[in-house]
Amino acid sequence: MTLPNGWTGADACALQDALRLSQEGFADLLGVHWRTVGNWHKKPSSRPKPELQQALDTTLDRASDEVKARFAEARAGISGGATAPVMNSAAADAEQRLAADPNIVAALDWLDGRAAREPGAARRAVASRLVQIDVNALRDRGSRRGRVDQGTVAQALASYYGHRSDGYGRYAAHFGGVEADTSIFTRADWLDLACPMVAAHDRLTLERAAGDVQLTLDEEAFDQAVQRLAESLSLGVRFMNMPLYRLLSVDIGPQSIGGSVGLTSFVEYIVTMDLLEGELVDALSNGTKSGALPLRDRYLPDLDSVLDVGGRLTAGGTLALCAFARPADPFRGPADYVLLVQERSGHVINAARRLAVIPKGFHQPLTDFRADAQVGATMRREMEEELFGRHDIDNTVGDQRSADPMHPSRLSEPMRWLLGEPGRLRMESTGFGLNLVSGNFEFPLLIVVDDEEFWQRYGGQIEANWETANLRQYSSADAELVEELAADEAWSNEGLFALLQGLRRLKEIGGSRVNVPTIEWEIR
Repeated sequence: MTLPNGWTGADACALQDALRLSQEGFADLLGVHWRTVGNWHKKPSSRPKPELQQALDTTLDRASDEVKARFAEARAGISGGATAPVMNSAAADAEQRLAADPNIVAALDWLDGRAAREPGAARRAVASRLVQIDVNALRDRGSRRGRVDQGTVAQALASYYGHRSDGYGRYAAHFGGVEADTSIFTRADWLDLACPMVAAHDRLTLERAAGDVQLTLDEEAFDQAVQRLAESLSLGVRFMNMPLYRLLSVDIGPQSIGGSVGLTSFVEYIVTMDLLEGELVDALSNGTKSGALPLRDRYLPDLDSVLDVGGRLTAGGTLALCAFARPADPFRGPADYVLLVQERSGHVINAARRLAVIPKGFHQPLTDFRADAQVGATMRREMEEELFGRHDIDNTVGDQRSADPMHPSRLSEPMRWLLGEPGRLRMESTGFGLNLVSGNFEFPLLIVVDDEEFWQRYGGQIEANWETANLRQYSSADAELVEELAADEAWSNEGLFALLQGLRRLKEIGGSRVNVPTIEWEIR
């Protein structure tokens, strides 16, 4: 027969064997593993290509328990009952896959070092876990997590951490008929900053001499980190081991963002602090008391540790409410701003399947580590990536080889237009807070484009990237629908914080285009 481009005879044999099982009544078993195929053909060269293997494995994962049991019996019969060698072969293949990905290698090396394990221990542990993972069970867990709403998370964290009497507390707001409570830990002088995102006001500085946070992992922390990596690989979650800024100190005030940042790695974050969100939401979805959180007890046990940003791994980022002016329309109504809101995809590291403003991204450098420490630098890059289709600056897609990715000659046409004349792009910070969910720092921004020409020219070109499951638009003149939006239980805590602070500022500066209720915040 004629093989598809790039296929080998081993691939054809694998498919033929799968089809033969189907004809024998194993209709759900096109997911037969290459490991079993290898047993059938008795030679390593019989292994099919990884693409085919993955497709077959996925089909088997989705099979019913009855079919899986019948397949196991068939496999045992074919291999003479030698199931242990098959599993060993599966683990060996998983190890090869892990060793081929430099981002995973970095994570595994870091785990070995921080857990005081022999080199290769984490690789073997993740490989062993990979072949045992039930992807359907992970998807079921994702559905359960999605039922835990933003308010429930905020209240659970309020119960865990309690209150302070020194001006710090959780951000809450009244918006029309909406009572919003969040997990954002802040204070009055960290809010309503109206801080322009230009160098004179946006003044986070890089400390290159800042050392790493000295984390050590006990058995439980190591096991959770191994599980996180195995699950991420099974679900196809995208990440690259790029550097992240970690917050060392803050100096926040009206029209001013100051403080210092150091550097950490993305891998270090996802196998430590980023585990706190999943631990909490799983406990809530399973009906466990919010006090039974061993990872939180270890990494972020109290409000003193929350505020000690330089003494722990404090990663974070920025997110913005975008408001683009539109002219009056005979069908839509009066002149307004179009507001963009996203539902996050299931392939992102955090806030998966939650509502958020857009753009949203980790604060991290591209090529100029000192200049990129400005929060506005991250947001301009995120606009290019998440709204204007610049895939070349998406660090989950490939390596960054451009000397200056944000050079004017490389900008998208919409961004080039916005930066072409002073005043076309208005970008302000509306606040600052520390998210109790995972200890992240959050810089909510408001992006306003007052020139109606932009939306008329480029509104049809705005399209979210893979990080977004779907994109919604709302009118700043539609008070009822915007209030309903704010009441939606699907928000992430940081997303709701950015929405409310953005709307509050937009009502101040937007004039007749804005018809939303007054937003009043309080610190709880």
